[in-house]
Amino acid sequence: QVQLVESGGGLVQAGGSLRLSCAASGRTFSSYAMGWFRQAPGKEREFVAALSWSGGITYYADSVKGRFTISRDNAKNTMYLQINSLKPEDTAVYYCAAAKERVGTQKELYDYWGQGTQVTVSS
Repeated sequence: QVQLVESGGGLVQAGGSLRLSCAASGRTFSSYAMGWFRQAPGKEREFVAALSWSGGITYYADSVKGRFTISRDNAKNTMYLQINSLKPEDTAVYYCAAAKERVGTQKELYDYWGQGTQVTVSS
């Protein structure tokens, strides 16, 4: 069992930056692939970024490539999402998730989810 808690969201102007964190409970964090998803009002939850247990494999949605960076610190049981050059269309609730089987972009792969953190970008 893994419990995930996101933090770091907020209100920021377009062009600004944020760093989201996902703190995980449990001693097996390093064995999970991790991912970030987001959901805007009235839209489906969509994939943002993911990385393997070692951090050696990463995936990004096309819409965030070059602006977002996913990383993890297994010693701290924490995953991060550095978000730069924010755009109004990045406004959403951001969720972190953990997958036991493998890293991937499909939300069905992920077994555990956090409660989300709101990111709002003003124009």
